[in-house]
Amino acid sequence: MASNRTFTLATGAKLPALGLGTWKSTPDKVKEAVKVALETGYRHIDCAPVYCNEAAIGEAIIQSQVPRDQLWITSKLWCTEYHPKDVLPACEQTLKDLQLDYLDLYLLHWPFAFLKEGDQCCTAKRDSNGKPQLDTTVNLAETWKAMEELVHLGKVKHIGVANFNVAQLQDLIAGATIKPAVCQAEGHLYCQNTKLVEYCQAQGIQFLAYGPLGTSFCSTHVLANPILLQIASSTQRTAAQVALAWAVQRGTAAIPKSVTPDRIRENFQNDLVLSPEQMSQLAAITTKMRVCIPYDTWNIPKGTLFDD
Repeated sequence: MASNRTFTLATGAKLPALGLGTWKSTPDKVKEAVKVALETGYRHIDCAPVYCNEAAIGEAIIQSQVPRDQLWITSKLWCTEYHPKDVLPACEQTLKDLQLDYLDLYLLHWPFAFLKEGDQCCTAKRDSNGKPQLDTTVNLAETWKAMEELVHLGKVKHIGVANFNVAQLQDLIAGATIKPAVCQAEGHLYCQNTKLVEYCQAQGIQFLAYGPLGTSFCSTHVLANPILLQIASSTQRTAAQVALAWAVQRGTAAIPKSVTPDRIRENFQNDLVLSPEQMSQLAAITTKMRVCIPYDTWNIPKGTLFDD
């Protein structure tokens, strides 16, 4: 897996195969992480206003002095901003925070909306239990039209979705003028998301995996898998490098998150090419685990989000 590998989108644009994820990164740490990433050679930074760190990322981008046309910057529309009138102001706030004139990719963050609390971006109304309240008046088809208008206005170059399942993607595509360029979702050895990945590939939609290394705050650690460790040993690579090579070789871009300089560099500086047998061994791992399951946290009806 060459660190400068890209995937060609339906538009002909080149999406870097590896980027830096910034979820759960505090502003002070993310600023340094982005600086290290850009110095290392990363050119894709994945952001979102709900992460509360876009201003710090913007400072790092400016200070890096990497030419804008060499960067791929992704951000997302948060679920409180799905009414069409709120889409452009939300995008413009992200552009202001990131100190950019345009985004390369702008995603609907989840396939549902929250009631908005006041005028503050990303602030949802809460119920008596402190959970965000769903906004059932939002029509995602209308939200998507407002996203399409951002392309026409030159605010964003590509639009896509995050955390949609196959049925939700099908519904969105049916009424779309501009087809989603990218579908971002959880993707790693314990959450291979095969049905969604295959659907995206058939539709010419690039799958972008977040959490490609799993996460350290779950009891089941992807990077401790025996098959993964055996391949890492035989190839003289780290488990993380093998997991990322698997992700990219199966045709999915990935955005590993780290704020540790050595790990940021390790994830990117990786020329490993796995054999067909090694790819098959990893694909055959039977352990199942999702990290991001918001049903209870956000009062989402169970069984409505995922394909597995």
